[in-house]
Amino acid sequence: MWFMYALSWLSLLIQVAFVTLAIAAGLYYLAELIEEYTVATSRIIKYMIWTFPFIMLTSPNFILSCVLVVVNHYLAFQYFAEEYYPFSEVLAYFTFCLWLIPFAFFVSLSAGENVLPSTVQPGDDVVSNYFTKGKRGKRSGILVVFSFIKEAILPSRQKIY
Repeated sequence: MWFMYALSWLSLLIQVAFVTLAIAAGLYYLAELIEEYTVATSRIIKYMIWTFPFIMLTSPNFILSCVLVVVNHYLAFQYFAEEYYPFSEVLAYFTFCLWLIPFAFFVSLSAGENVLPSTVQPGDDVVSNYFTKGKRGKRSGILVVFSFIKEAILPSRQKIY
C-alpha cells in the first residue's frame, strides 16, 4: 500500500517536471518566432488590444490594475468553487479571459528594436527603456534567460582538435 502511495507521488513529480520542460520549450519557441516575425507580432498584439500600454511601475493606474487582477482571480476562483463547471471550461475561461494578453506582453519582450506597437514616444516607457539599455547587437529579453538555462543544463560539446 505505501509503495503505491510513494510511487504515485514520484510519478506526480515526474509529470510536473515534464510539463515544466514542455512549457519552457514552448516559450522558447514562441520567443524565437516573435524575434523572427516582429511585424506580424505587432499586428497580432494590436488586434488583441487596440493600443500597446504605457507602463510605469510606480503609477497609481498600474498598482491599481495589479490589485484588481488579484481581486479578479479571487472572485473567479470563488465563483468556480460555488458553481460546478468542467475543468476544461474553467481552464478555457482563465486562459482566454484572464491570461492571454498578459502572456502576449510577456512573450513579446523578446522582440528587439522596439518594433511592437506603441502609443508613446520612444524612450518614454519601460519597454523601450528595456530595449535601449543594452548594447546594440546583443540579444535581450527572455531568449537570453532561456539560452543561459539551456547552456547550464545541457552544455554544448566543444570540438577538440
